[in-house]
Amino acid sequence: MNIFNLLLPTRRGVGAVMKGCRATCYSFFHSSPETTVEVQSQEQEVVIAMGSNVGDRLCNFNEALQLMKKLGVNITRHSCLYETEPAYVTDQPRFLNSAVRGVTKLGPHELLGVLKKIEKDMGRTNGIRYGPRPIDLDILFYGRFSIHSDTLTVPHERIWERPFVVAPLLDLLGSSVESDTVACWHSLSQQHNGLFETWEKLGGESLIGKEGMKRVLPIGNLLWDWSLKTSVMGILNLTPDSFSDGGKFQSVEAAVAQVRLMISEGADMIDIGAQSTRPMATKISAEKELERLIPVLEAVLTMPEMEGKLVSVDTFYSKVASEAVGKGAHIVNDVSAGQLDPDMYKVVAGLKVPYVAMHMRGDPSTMQNEENLQYDDVCKQVASELYSKVRDAELSGIPAWRIIIDPGIGFSKKAEHNLDILLGLPAIRRHIAMKSLAASHAPILIGPSRKRFLGEICNRPSADGRDPATIASITAGVLGGANIVRVHNVRDNLDAVKLCDSMLTRRKSLA
Repeated sequence: MNIFNLLLPTRRGVGAVMKGCRATCYSFFHSSPETTVEVQSQEQEVVIAMGSNVGDRLCNFNEALQLMKKLGVNITRHSCLYETEPAYVTDQPRFLNSAVRGVTKLGPHELLGVLKKIEKDMGRTNGIRYGPRPIDLDILFYGRFSIHSDTLTVPHERIWERPFVVAPLLDLLGSSVESDTVACWHSLSQQHNGLFETWEKLGGESLIGKEGMKRVLPIGNLLWDWSLKTSVMGILNLTPDSFSDGGKFQSVEAAVAQVRLMISEGADMIDIGAQSTRPMATKISAEKELERLIPVLEAVLTMPEMEGKLVSVDTFYSKVASEAVGKGAHIVNDVSAGQLDPDMYKVVAGLKVPYVAMHMRGDPSTMQNEENLQYDDVCKQVASELYSKVRDAELSGIPAWRIIIDPGIGFSKKAEHNLDILLGLPAIRRHIAMKSLAASHAPILIGPSRKRFLGEICNRPSADGRDPATIASITAGVLGGANIVRVHNVRDNLDAVKLCDSMLTRRKSLA
């Protein structure tokens, strides 16, 4: 049995993206999977593509991830989720595609065997090639190795011609090359600018949002394409001490009437909060929060007007999140991004619902302390601190395809910081993209509605007098890339959102 080990020449960079990186790649050509290959370390970093178009596609992904973890693959990163038209054999249902990055002690052929076992156990049969399947798992990269055998080729031989593979693959990387392993993956593309050039040659971001390929986020039974329009989230505060409307909606009847009004005015989502997070607010227990929340949540979810609408629960308690989702809430909106409850990530991972991670330093009682208001570059630092929380959430089992990010306007920020964020949403995305393209693609939620900085700038001491300033801030945010706007006044802000969406569509058509 012959093995040929070829040490490829050391490359110093793959175009601009590879500057300063040294990528040493090893090639192994074997005639049989029984051949033993010695690798450089016990654990190897791998990339595995996932596809499904039979049955509950997302459930299939979740099951495959659990089985991979059980059988020796520790998942560390998830791509975004893509719904795509079938390739090669076109007369079949649409696919859900994604990819994961992880580490394993399994050898390449052992890993292949594990993935084939998962496919078989999940019901895949030897049907039509490229035909329908409940799950399809392919090894895209295995460490720094190029592998050719009778049963396995790595990189996967058709990777370079498939946008539905390259898009999720890139999501697992950052725009900055983080390691020699990633540098090697870029070099295997045989393109001057690595995998980025491969993606651009296939069409790049211009492909996303078209009928053939949509980037989606799963909410309930829906696959939400947030590129179609900006969503309006109406605020329902059940607290006696919220800065804008504290005490107005404490009864179930008043709360339901307000939800009915916001839905009639065009809200896509309702965000229900039973704990005040205004500056210096006193924290209440999870039990007290549930006492306020559950009767209203149950009433809202039974309203006929809520058909097709989404409900978010605004809480930093995992117990509240769990009970609310159990009652039917669709989204968990956590102003602390997991800082105020160590169980939040694990609980949300188990709930399998979208998770809004917001930037805040400290807690509501300390967030406006002087030490929490120090920034050299607020957009860069918010991006870095927020990505750190998103990374922790992902390692705890919340995939990138379920995460929504919120830069936290009004939370541990001065007025000038809030302005910088409204103007700097593209910069926040760029800074996050350096570490994770998947996280940089996440929907952005902003919530400047009626906040104090608007009153300071416009000399409006009363919160309900800040709606015109809110509309202006929402306009700036949407034009800068916000995907969800959280507001008190739905009607007027929806008009602003519609105009902004029309302008963005017009701009795109002229590009």
